[in-house]
Amino acid sequence: MASISGFRFDLFSKTVVTMTKALFFAIIFLPFFSNAQKYSKEELQKFKWEAGAVTIIRDNWGVPHIYGKTDADAVFGLMYAECEDNFKGIEQNYLYQLGKQAEVDGEKSLYTDITLQLIADTTDAIKDYNTSAPWFKKLMDAFADGVNYYLYTHPEVKPAVFQRFEPWFALMFTDGSVSATVTGGINLSETRDFYGGSSEKLGTIYQPNIEEKETGSNGFAIAPSRSKSGHALLYINPHVPFYFRSEVQLVSDEGLDVYGAVTWGQFFVYQGFNKHCGWMHTTSYADVGDLYAEKVSKKDGQWYYEYNGALKPITTRKLVISVKQGGHTGQKIITGYYTHHGPVLGSRDGKWLALRANNRSYNALLESWLITKANTFGEYKKAMGLLSNATNNTVYADDQGNIAFWYGNFMPKRDPKLDWTLPVDGTTPATEWQGLHTLNEIIHVYNPATGWIQNCNSTPFLSSGISSPDKSKCPAYMAPDGQNYRAVNAIKLLSNAKNLTLDQLIDKGYDHYLTAFDALLPPLFKAYSNAPDSIKERLAEPVQILQKWDKRTAANSIATTIAVEWGTLMMRALSPAKTVEEGTYQTARTEAMLQTISNKQLLDNLNRAINDLEKRYGSWKVQWGDINRYQRPADGIIFNDSLPSLPVGQTSSLFGQLPSFVSRTMNTKKRYGYSGNSFIAAVEFGSRIKAKTIVTGGESFDPNSKHYTDQAGMYLEGKFKDVLFYKKDVLIHAEKTYHPGT
Repeated sequence: MASISGFRFDLFSKTVVTMTKALFFAIIFLPFFSNAQKYSKEELQKFKWEAGAVTIIRDNWGVPHIYGKTDADAVFGLMYAECEDNFKGIEQNYLYQLGKQAEVDGEKSLYTDITLQLIADTTDAIKDYNTSAPWFKKLMDAFADGVNYYLYTHPEVKPAVFQRFEPWFALMFTDGSVSATVTGGINLSETRDFYGGSSEKLGTIYQPNIEEKETGSNGFAIAPSRSKSGHALLYINPHVPFYFRSEVQLVSDEGLDVYGAVTWGQFFVYQGFNKHCGWMHTTSYADVGDLYAEKVSKKDGQWYYEYNGALKPITTRKLVISVKQGGHTGQKIITGYYTHHGPVLGSRDGKWLALRANNRSYNALLESWLITKANTFGEYKKAMGLLSNATNNTVYADDQGNIAFWYGNFMPKRDPKLDWTLPVDGTTPATEWQGLHTLNEIIHVYNPATGWIQNCNSTPFLSSGISSPDKSKCPAYMAPDGQNYRAVNAIKLLSNAKNLTLDQLIDKGYDHYLTAFDALLPPLFKAYSNAPDSIKERLAEPVQILQKWDKRTAANSIATTIAVEWGTLMMRALSPAKTVEEGTYQTARTEAMLQTISNKQLLDNLNRAINDLEKRYGSWKVQWGDINRYQRPADGIIFNDSLPSLPVGQTSSLFGQLPSFVSRTMNTKKRYGYSGNSFIAAVEFGSRIKAKTIVTGGESFDPNSKHYTDQAGMYLEGKFKDVLFYKKDVLIHAEKTYHPGT
C-alpha cells in the first residue's frame, strides 16, 4: 500500500512539475504563440526573409539609415524602424484615416469618424490595391509586412485596435500633411448636427465660425546666382505638432536614395531630398474641394435631389462605427447619404451639402512615391504630372541649378465666374468640374530671374518678387488666399540676399523678427501720446520698453512678453472671417482692423495684458524665456513646472516670425511648446549633397534614451547637425547596426 501510495505520490509530483513547466512556458511564450496565430507559416517565413534583406544603421543621433536590395526591402525596413520609434503614432494616424478613433476615444471622436468614413470608403482602397501595378503592390505588401513583423517580434506592444495591418491601409493615407482631409469649408459641428440631429435633416440657418489658427510652413529655394557656392539651395521648414514626423534615409539597389521626413505610418519621404533634387511641401489653400448645395425632397420614404430639371434618388451606405463606452465597445449604425457629387456632410439654409474632392486616391500615393525617385527636373515634373496631390504647394531645387514652385497640384477646371469658396448650386450641370488643369496650367514659377522663391502658406503672387506669377491671368479658385506676415518677412530677407551659404540660409530661416508689429505698434504709440495722464502714468514704462524694442524675440526680453500678450489680444479683435480663404488675408484683415479700432481699445488691451501678467506671475516685468519653455514630458502629455525645461526665445508664426514655437499654459503657470518647427533641413545641391537638419527634441520616443532630447538645445538655437547622407559617413558614425527582428 505504501509502495502504491509512493508511486501515486511520485506520479503526482511529476505531473505537478510537468504542469508547472508547461504553465511557465505558456506564460512566457504565449504572446509569441498568440502573435503567430495571426500569421500563417508562409507569412512568417516571408517576414523573416524580408528582414534578412534589410540592414538598419542607427547613427549617433539615432537616425535610421535603411538599406535594402529592392525598394520593397527598404519600405519593409522603414516601417519596422518607424514602429520601433513610435508605433502608437502610426496607429493613431490610421485610426484617424480609417475613421476608427471612437474605438479608443469614445463619443468625442464619433463625428470625426463619421466624416472620414463618409469621405473615404475602404472598399475603394481595397479595389485599388487589387488592381495596382505589380511593382507598386510589392511596396504596399512590404509596408504591411514591416509593421506586422514588428508586432510579431514585440508581443509586449499592445495595439489599441489594429491587431494586424493590411497592405491597402496605405491607400487610405495618401497625403503626408497634418489631418489633410479636404472638407470644402464645412465644419464638424455641421456634420454632427446633420447626422446626429432630427430625422428630416433639412438644415438650419448657417452661421460661419472661422477660427484664427496658427498653421503654416516655410519653403525657400535659392538659385545658383544667389549662393556663394554657385549651387542651388533649399530650405525645408514645416510647422506641425511636435514629433509628428521622423527623420530617415532610404537606400536600395534599385535607385532609391532619399533622405528626409516621414509622416508616421507612411512609406514615402514627404519632405526631403535625394542625390539630385529636393522638395518642400507647404499647406496649400488652393480651392480643390467644393460643396454642392443640393435641393432635396422626400417621397414615399425615399430622399431625392434635383439635378438638371429631374429628380435623382439619393444613395445611401450603412456606416458601422465602433464606439468605446466605458469598459466595453458598442456600435452605432449611421446611414450615410450621397449624391453624384459626393458624400453629404451637412446642411445649410434648407439644402444638403455634398462634397466633391480628391481626399484619397491610388495616384496620390503613387505620386508621393515617384517624386522621391526623380533624378531630374523633368522626372520630377513627370511624377507631379499625375496631378493627385490635393493639399500641398511644392518648393523645389536640384543639382542642375533649377529652382521651382507649384501652387497646388490637383486643380479641377471650373467656371471662373463663380465663387467657389462658398457652396455652389447642385441642381445644374453648369457647376460641374471640367477636368483638371495640367501641371503647366497651375500657378508655378520656374527658374525666376530674381533667383529666389519663398512660400509661407501665402499668396503665390508674391512668391518671387518681380518674377511672381501674374494674378490677372489666373482663375480666383486657383489661389484664393492672401498675404501673411511670415511671407512679408521672408520677402524682405531673401530679396536682397547674395552669396548665401547654407549656414546663412539657416540663419534667415531662424530670423526672430516679428513683422506684424511693424503694423501694430505705431497705432498704439499714437494712441498713447494722445491718452489722458492717468493712462500714461499706468502704461508709461511698458510703452517705453516697446518703443525701444527691436521687434525681435529673445529669451531675456521683457518686451517680447508684453508684445506677445498684447498682440494676441489684438489679433482676437479681427473681424470674423466668413470663409477659410478669407481667414488667410492676415495682413489685409489686420490693416482693416487698425483702421476702425479705437484708441481706447488699443490701450485697454495693453492694460489688460499688463494686468494678466501681474495676476499670473506677480509682475509684468517677466522675461519671455522665464515663462516660455521647452519640455518633453516622459508620457508625452503632462507638463510640469517643477521638472526641468529650457527657456525659449521664439514665439508662434502668427506675428510673422519664421521659426514657429507655439506655446500655451498646460494646467501650469508657464507656457510650454507643443507645435511649430519640427523636422527642418537646409540642402545644397552640388556634385555631392551637403545638408544639415534638426528635429524637435530628438529622434527617440523613449524617455530613457539619450536621443530623447539630445537635439533640443540645438533646435531652439538654430544650430543644425550635419546630415550623414553617404554610407561611408554613416558607418563612421554608426551607433547600432542590425536586421529587423534582431
